[in-house]
Amino acid sequence: MARYYDVHPENPQTRVIGQVADLIRAGGLVAYPTDSCYALGTRLGNQDGLDRIRQIRHLDDRHHFTLVCHDFAQLGQFVQISNSVFRLVKASTPGSYTFILPATREVPRRMLHPKKRTVGVRVPRHTVTQALLAELAEPLVSSTLVLPGDEEPMTQGWEIKERLDHQLDAVLDAGDCGKEPTTVIDLSGPEPEILRRGAGDLSRFD
Repeated sequence: MARYYDVHPENPQTRVIGQVADLIRAGGLVAYPTDSCYALGTRLGNQDGLDRIRQIRHLDDRHHFTLVCHDFAQLGQFVQISNSVFRLVKASTPGSYTFILPATREVPRRMLHPKKRTVGVRVPRHTVTQALLAELAEPLVSSTLVLPGDEEPMTQGWEIKERLDHQLDAVLDAGDCGKEPTTVIDLSGPEPEILRRGAGDLSRFD
């Protein structure tokens, strides 16, 4: 059964954040809030965690997972940011954007796009997510929590607990955080390519 943690969305309890971080370090899979809907998250390099996410969401091996980072500096450890896109990414973080960029050697091969060698990265704005990432001191490998057959992401922690009780190790509930996923922008080519229009403002990319 998944452990259920009810946290304040603006002032998350330090003890609870520490317990969830310990679960992730031990190989756990958790559902957690972001500034653009709930997500499934596990530790970087945790192959079992990735397999469990694929099983829950019925994903194939081609699915692009996202590295959710604490800040721009951490993001820069895992992707190569050219001078031409540096300001664009810097000005858009934190925020509801996922950027597709060339990966560094810090990213496990199985997470990369098989041909482009790219990976998705983002820096969320949500206070609870930021607290968890700060405690972990490493990124979370994540995927939006949309279940097979559902058209929209899940938005209620208690419902996540109810439906995925035996498939998760923990649910971190900070209340409703919306159901609009991130805007996904591919910055690996000569021009920005918008792959998904979501919560992020697109004016600076159009």
